[in-house]
Amino acid sequence: SSSSSSSSSSSSSSSITMLSSLSLRPPNPTTVCRLSVSGDDPLTSDPIPPLRIAILGFGNYGQFLAETLVSQGHIIFAHSRSDYSAAARRIGVSFFTDLHDLCERHPDVVLLCTSILSTENVLKTLPFQRLRRNTLFVDVLSVKEFAKTLLLQYLPEDFDILCTHPMFGPQSVNSNHGWRGLRFVYDKVRIGEEDSSRISRCDNFLAIFEREGCEMVEMSCVDHDRYAAGSQFITHTVGRVLETLKLQSTPINTKGYEALLDLAENTRGDSFDLYYGLFVYNKNSLEMLERMDLAFEALRKELFGRLHGVVRKQLFEGEAQRVQSFPNGYQNDASLDMVRSNEVALKYEYDAEVSGSVSDSSRLKIGIVGFGNFGQFLAKTMVKQGHTVLAYSRSDYTDEAAKLGVSYIPDLDDLFEEHPEVILVCTSILSTEKVLKSLPFQRLKRSTLFVDVLSVKEFPRNSFLQALPQDFDILCTHPMFGPESGKNGWDGLSFVFDKVRIGTDDDKRRARCDSFLDIFAREGCSMVEMSCAEHDWHAAGSQFITHTVGRVLEKLSLESTPVDTKGYETLLKLVENTSGDSFDLYYGLFLYNPNAMEQLERFGLAFESLKKQLFGGLHRLLHKQLFGNDKDTQLLLETTGLSTFR
Repeated sequence: SSSSSSSSSSSSSSSITMLSSLSLRPPNPTTVCRLSVSGDDPLTSDPIPPLRIAILGFGNYGQFLAETLVSQGHIIFAHSRSDYSAAARRIGVSFFTDLHDLCERHPDVVLLCTSILSTENVLKTLPFQRLRRNTLFVDVLSVKEFAKTLLLQYLPEDFDILCTHPMFGPQSVNSNHGWRGLRFVYDKVRIGEEDSSRISRCDNFLAIFEREGCEMVEMSCVDHDRYAAGSQFITHTVGRVLETLKLQSTPINTKGYEALLDLAENTRGDSFDLYYGLFVYNKNSLEMLERMDLAFEALRKELFGRLHGVVRKQLFEGEAQRVQSFPNGYQNDASLDMVRSNEVALKYEYDAEVSGSVSDSSRLKIGIVGFGNFGQFLAKTMVKQGHTVLAYSRSDYTDEAAKLGVSYIPDLDDLFEEHPEVILVCTSILSTEKVLKSLPFQRLKRSTLFVDVLSVKEFPRNSFLQALPQDFDILCTHPMFGPESGKNGWDGLSFVFDKVRIGTDDDKRRARCDSFLDIFAREGCSMVEMSCAEHDWHAAGSQFITHTVGRVLEKLSLESTPVDTKGYETLLKLVENTSGDSFDLYYGLFLYNPNAMEQLERFGLAFESLKKQLFGGLHRLLHKQLFGNDKDTQLLLETTGLSTFR
């Protein structure tokens, strides 16, 4: 009790010291983390001697842990500011409304499940004199140096301290179907080394999590916070920004976008106080926020720098006619105000057998213009299905074509004189218009079907309508996958298409278009018929945002850590996938999708709003430390318009 009261007087100064350290770099790692994974089946491993555990803070997380503790046979007491007696009875926990009564039950372990912001106040109110003098205190906060400092400051010296961080919660456990493989980080800050019973008690508590299959990571509090700022805080920051954007599922979701939707959903389940606590009480978080801010600004400058170069080229090099490629092709940008229906995914009828080769009447002769990675990726499946594939590219891909069973023709005139029924344009967004201008259309049959596979759709639609002869058919498509995401097959992956101009009076031309679409339907693709304008509106909110997040994170040079969460692993995977695409692809998504600029601005505003929330809270906290709740000071500030109180 005396230890508690004597340390209380220094709490204000220690908190200010904690805030001032936000600008400091973390010290070098002082320990090497030790990992272990339990291979035992929870049902067959040796039982753990039952512990008497008191949970302080019996909200969602306290109840979440209590369910497993009770299932393992431990005796659980609980106390909270709110009355959770009904929830406690349901779980099998004894709930105490009076903290003194609980402490007089002499629990072996006191488990602090309070929020980061309330932990210090809780410690100040604890009647330590009611507890046994060697009680083990355990916290589960997401920041560790702060928790360690508080426990050392407020607890009597003969109490044991174990700082822990279960890197999971109710949502991640549900999606993981249990705790197996999830990380549990701990630091034995102060355990009675000369008392074997106290050492055993600590080990028995840790065995609770090891028994459930957790990956046990022993790590100093300093190292934890250094890693967590680069993983957990960044993950929450991205999730908060995405939540502000109010992203929604679209008919053309990519796997990366679905991962971002899941991240935003998981973040929404945590209180802002948790995120704010990660920012204020982890001294490494401010640096990570600043780095993310700089990364986003660098990305914006890169995009706008290129855009400026394009505009200058048009203005000063006499290429004003190229401006026609930028608008969406509708007067007064009417397509931006179109009615956006949620029912845009139309069912594509496909009656052929999924397995086996196509019939002779459905076999196509396809000429691929642009035989890089994506052209080769598509050609492999087309050849497998029995189609005849010809290819041309600026670079010589003769050897690659031969391996795939494709006829490589180095001269475009020669390829077009072979009269392919379909010309599949697999060029980059930035080179498409130039390629179209160079094509010898006169060598083709007059009813040839032209197909593109670009990630933007209004731009190729307008370019095709402008460049192609009137009697050529046009099919705009977007396979929502690539060599990486489609390496294990295309089943269930989305394929978006718009029959822009197909000879309606000619059954053969309609059948040819359907035969081409059957290539993807046969492989199990989810076929989505959608207008080009509708596609670009959805894509700006999904594909462009996904690439933007990936590009920003790539500039941070994120790496895997010993304390990775599932959310952080999702971000690392996103960076890996995004970095595999050229910047030209991302720039093309920005330049040739009329909705992308709005999404970039919304992302920037969401990030700015989040920073204002964080720094506003920090300012109020510092102000309260400096002036307390002095009524005269508060009145003076309010009358001068300088009050920061809420």
